[in-house]
Amino acid sequence: MTPGKRGAAKTTTQRADAKKTTKRDAARAPKPRDLSEYHAKRRVGATPEPAGVVGASAPGRLRFVVQKHDATRLHYDFRLELDGVLLSWAVPKGPSYDQAEKRLAMMTEDHPLEYAEFEGVIPEGNYGAGPVIVWDIGTYSAVEEMRAGLDKGKLLFDLRGHKLRGRWTLVKIKGESGKEWLLIKERDGLQRTGPDTFVEDSVFSGLTLEELMSGEHARHRVLEELAELGAKRKPLGARDVQPMLATAGAEPFTREGWLFELKYDGYRLLAGRDAGGVRLLSRNGRDLTGVFPDIARAVERLPYEHFVIDGEVVVHDDAGMPSFQLLQQRAQLHRAIDARRKSVEHPATLYCFDLLGFDEYDLRALPLIGRKELLREILPSAGTLRFSEHIEEQGTAFYESVARMGLEGIIAKKADGAYRGGRSKDWLKIKSDPTDEFVVVGWTAPGGSRSGFGALLLGAYEGDVLRFVGSVGTGFNEKQIRSFMKRLEASVIDQPAADGAPLSKEHTWVEPTIVVEVRYREMTDETLLRHPVFVGERDDKSPRDCMLPEHARVTQVVDESELGIDEAEEESVEPEIGSRVAFSSLDKPFWPADGYTKGDLIEYYRAVADWMLPYLRDRPAVLTRYPDGIEGKSFFQKDAPGFAPEWLRREKVWSEGSERELSYFVLDDVDSLLYVANSASIPIHVWASRVPALEQPDWCILDLDPKDAPFAHVIDIARGLKKLCDSIDLPAYVKTTGSTGLHVLIPLARRLTHDQSKQLGELIARAVVKRMPAIATVARNPAKRAGRVYVDFLQNGHGKLLVAPYSARPVPGALASTPLRWSEVKAGLSLADYTIKTLPRRLSRMKADPMLPVLDQEADLLGALGRLASLDR
Repeated sequence: MTPGKRGAAKTTTQRADAKKTTKRDAARAPKPRDLSEYHAKRRVGATPEPAGVVGASAPGRLRFVVQKHDATRLHYDFRLELDGVLLSWAVPKGPSYDQAEKRLAMMTEDHPLEYAEFEGVIPEGNYGAGPVIVWDIGTYSAVEEMRAGLDKGKLLFDLRGHKLRGRWTLVKIKGESGKEWLLIKERDGLQRTGPDTFVEDSVFSGLTLEELMSGEHARHRVLEELAELGAKRKPLGARDVQPMLATAGAEPFTREGWLFELKYDGYRLLAGRDAGGVRLLSRNGRDLTGVFPDIARAVERLPYEHFVIDGEVVVHDDAGMPSFQLLQQRAQLHRAIDARRKSVEHPATLYCFDLLGFDEYDLRALPLIGRKELLREILPSAGTLRFSEHIEEQGTAFYESVARMGLEGIIAKKADGAYRGGRSKDWLKIKSDPTDEFVVVGWTAPGGSRSGFGALLLGAYEGDVLRFVGSVGTGFNEKQIRSFMKRLEASVIDQPAADGAPLSKEHTWVEPTIVVEVRYREMTDETLLRHPVFVGERDDKSPRDCMLPEHARVTQVVDESELGIDEAEEESVEPEIGSRVAFSSLDKPFWPADGYTKGDLIEYYRAVADWMLPYLRDRPAVLTRYPDGIEGKSFFQKDAPGFAPEWLRREKVWSEGSERELSYFVLDDVDSLLYVANSASIPIHVWASRVPALEQPDWCILDLDPKDAPFAHVIDIARGLKKLCDSIDLPAYVKTTGSTGLHVLIPLARRLTHDQSKQLGELIARAVVKRMPAIATVARNPAKRAGRVYVDFLQNGHGKLLVAPYSARPVPGALASTPLRWSEVKAGLSLADYTIKTLPRRLSRMKADPMLPVLDQEADLLGALGRLASLDR
């Protein structure tokens, strides 16, 4: 072929490719949507529904809404925003988290975007006559391209709403009308079996369909209760309130007459509504109504004309955790259009914890517990406005749960206390990860390639004196550094404003006007911050609010540099031959009184690995790390650290408590077990279920906890359980806890859900307590046990943990949990006989694990329940 011909051939190919590209682009282009069918079915002005035009979808996340509608028949309207309209399906039975429930969804006409917030009663004689509430609303992201999905009849998307979350699909099926689809929950760890327990009120107004139709709601009930309580008749506005503030508390406690709430990582907000409209005020009186239009809109949608609510505004990240940085980004927006856009991308939530005014009443003199009960009455069950839940008395247990989840801390409040402006010891803030506000008093010169500053120099007030408390140099991004430097350079002074500040040519001092929030591990005896990290600027607080912390204590967060397995150490220590694990600090004392080291722990787990791994494989594992042995700090860890080696299996599982996906270790082999031992994990806890079937546990557990009861009673109750199970033909296995009690496990062979397992455990627990009431109880409160053994069935549930068989325990004597033969459960049984030293010798003499069948054995569970019922007749 001549060069000219080659050029001609190339041109022809390019033309063909261009035609294909044009066709492909045309297929991908948005198809024009119209609302002609919507308008044809409605009489504009005759109903409260919006007229609507095809809109323009904002970039970023798109909205979804589910409206509950009682028209000719009750149904749920499921709507997804696309190309300026709401694609709509009528779902007669509503969405379900059960994958087996494939819910019919009939595609209907497109609706205008404004319809997403429509709630009202469509009058008789009109299309769709009847009440409509916004049952759920939120944003969605497409997993597969939506327009192509419409063409092929399958839409796959992730929902982020108040009631519906996770991955869902709509699949078109053959039907008479050609509009039949199925709405199905996808497997993502959020799916569950059995009936759904959705709350059925509106996420906007809190009204049910019946209340919306009748016009009746909580106002009349609340006014009656206020009159009975003798509340002061004086209308209260948000501007009339000086916020009540908490005093720093040292340690968590359990005490009658106190209630405990979660401490949120957000901004304090007073939300008020009166004849002048809605107003949102910061604790310093700054008007934030325009900053948080989503909160303002939610306050406006409550069906009450006059009230004041106290709360904390929070922005959650994509993993569901409070993000102060995202909140700060929103708080710094000044243009209304930017605030509206961010309210869709990163919606805010107002956690409401106090009702201060309602209608013509001032509630502040009433007891807190009463104010909260009334607050619950007027809020939606789910939505942008959320009731801040609390627990009574059990502050210590609540604090421990909060610390394990890595949250900021708790607030303790006197249940009968009145609301008084200013700081009060009736409210105590108890932090798990200390964060405090400090005044910026200067900066240090940058080092290396960094520009701006090296660190911010900080101070805090002790009375009227500003004290130097050290510096913070980590946690900043380049944009924050540039923002700080503009203001810092404009307020330079010659001498430090803080007492005790070290003088250095590397330090530049400024007027103390900027407040920052800093997270730190502890404060030294010299009142200097240890391991501080910048969290964010606090423009909602004044420098005089920055008081020197009254106490300093070590926090309960995982610091990987102290776990004996940080990145530097992994690089400098060679793995043993045949092992992928780089061992370190083998001589470090872990049980100092008993003479056992970290190396002894590793060798123990190596010796029992073949016996232990069947209980670990395929299960999410939770670690408790003791970098300095059992007498040092400990760290409870679910989420695998980022530096863990690639070969170590991790599985992402949604955590209801954390409201985000956690990356759990799964210990499938010897190296994985030895890795976590080397990372200073002494006990290893596991789920009752396996990763492929997280909702179907392998066992039901009854935990025999003696507390102050004699161990002999634990033995008697365990034997009583065995006798009971034998009588109803139900297999049962037993092991030591490695601490103070025994565990009795019943095999389920993945045939029950977690809730059903808990119900089975409760029936058996109550049956044995009925037979042995003098020594056994199901009373959870230790004060009500009266020296009896607690038969705990509550350890059955999604994500509940069992200390793994053969796990070492962080107790004196280096005890370990071990399966037992039932013949060994008798007088003279001593938990001290089973330690990391004695168990390897015991196993070398045993032919088989007496508890191993619990993993797969099938039992006649239904028949056993019937026989149990007949025994108790």
